[in-house]
Amino acid sequence: MTLDPERARVAAAARLLAADGLVVGTAGNVSERAGDLVAITPTGAQLGDLTAEQVAVVDLCGEHVDGELAATSELELHLGVYERYGAGGVVHTHAPMATALSCVLDELPLVHYQLLTLGGPIRVAPYRTYGTPELAQVTLDALDGRLAALMANHGAIAWAGDVDGAVQNSLLLEWACTVYRHAAALGTPRVLDDEQVQAVIDAAIRRGYGTTKKAGDDG
Repeated sequence: MTLDPERARVAAAARLLAADGLVVGTAGNVSERAGDLVAITPTGAQLGDLTAEQVAVVDLCGEHVDGELAATSELELHLGVYERYGAGGVVHTHAPMATALSCVLDELPLVHYQLLTLGGPIRVAPYRTYGTPELAQVTLDALDGRLAALMANHGAIAWAGDVDGAVQNSLLLEWACTVYRHAAALGTPRVLDDEQVQAVIDAAIRRGYGTTKKAGDDG
């Protein structure tokens, strides 16, 4: 079977996203690239029960290479992210909070410094019909300089160097959307300004934020 490890990781990622409620039923898709080939979830499959054998393999032109099932209808979107941004893994979800905010916001503002991990405020791509070149185009534009975007009245997308990283970015985005929703219910959320953002960046560089270190290490 072509791309055995990648297919296994894609299937595991789909099951994890389903268990966490970011995808429901057949709604959503996951992929990972290996050279000139992409392992990607098939159209119409139950993501919560997905097996490696069900994962399709296509080339970068979208031609089917291996697997009994056809690739997701959002194949063009995934291939676009690989081509434009050099991604190693892509996740598209219909996560509840991200999808809800995509119906009302033009941008998810920088209400928490962890959004800087995704590149900053999260853009909302204009609505286009699912599975179309038009949807792929506006979503790719919204991803410029970002590792994630919302898709108006549709869902969310995230990418990274591999599928596991793309899953983590999807989870982070859904968490940030939830924080914003709770804050907005209480009042007008404060947004970090340029000075505060720079201070976060400086602190992250100085402290090695996001990396493990031994106790007593000030680096």
